[in-house]
Amino acid sequence: MTDFHMIRAASIRAGGKVRCTPLLHSPLLNAAAGRRIYVKAECLQLTGSFKFRGAWSAISAFSHAERKRGVVAFSSGNHAQGVALAAQMHGIPATIVMPDDAPRTKLENTRAYGADVVVYNRYKDDRDAIGIELSRNRGLNLIKPYDDPEVIAGQGTIGLELGKQMEQEGIHACDVLVPCGGGGLTSGVALALEKTAPGFVVRTCEPEHFDDSARSLAAGERVANSSEFSSICDSIVTSTPGALTFPIMQRLCGNGLVVSERQVMSAMRVAFEHFKLVLEPGGSVALAAALYSPSLQGSDRVVVIASGGNVDMDLFNTATKAHPEPYCRNSDP
Repeated sequence: MTDFHMIRAASIRAGGKVRCTPLLHSPLLNAAAGRRIYVKAECLQLTGSFKFRGAWSAISAFSHAERKRGVVAFSSGNHAQGVALAAQMHGIPATIVMPDDAPRTKLENTRAYGADVVVYNRYKDDRDAIGIELSRNRGLNLIKPYDDPEVIAGQGTIGLELGKQMEQEGIHACDVLVPCGGGGLTSGVALALEKTAPGFVVRTCEPEHFDDSARSLAAGERVANSSEFSSICDSIVTSTPGALTFPIMQRLCGNGLVVSERQVMSAMRVAFEHFKLVLEPGGSVALAAALYSPSLQGSDRVVVIASGGNVDMDLFNTATKAHPEPYCRNSDP
């Protein structure tokens, strides 16, 4: 299991390779929302998402002999790009299993980082089985997108940075809103903040119909989503929380938050207008929760992790033209 010492070690290995992303806030947005909203801009990370941290952590933890074998990963796009670039920087081959309907920009970028992309039908095929078969047949190291101890540790380096940045702001207690798919980012950040900023409460943020983490936390056990729905938030669409990540979230996280796709699109526009950030739908769910969730009434400050910005231009243009939703205002900050 991942622990704080693994996160510290991942941070040391990341030195000079992983970007320390900025913590932003907008006085105009704070006034409009009635609370101070800090945005940790992981969309500015290498490959456009936090996933590079976990990929670098996993590959850099391999022995020299293990690295020479190469790696395989399965992903809808952000983990794919993170693993592809981290592998390229280590000079080793990468094979990435991706759904054939993944956003075009994610498919193209993954190939551009030098990876061999194997596509599958997400509605008919089992990506886990494909990844495991490729790992066995080709002798590749499998790097799972969230249920991997070193991947969790790499994502936890965000929590180390965030704790220091918020301390500089003089803030020692607040809600930390995290986009959540399988839970690698959420659990890593929660583990880091448990030691460095114990006054912070990590909250999972998910799109409607894919709120498996929120429902699992409420039920006290892992539950699954229905397979009948689809979502624009492709980067955080999972069937159920991870086997490794859920126990961490269950121990350390507060109640989960759920937002609509319309609120997600509106948050994408807000991020561009107030922070000049380009966010993908999955990367904007935490900001959507900060702006529109009634469950945050009474919270005068929140931290939002803007987890990724790999969005197709057509969808981004649609989001920026959408009429913004009215904020669920808190009292004045």
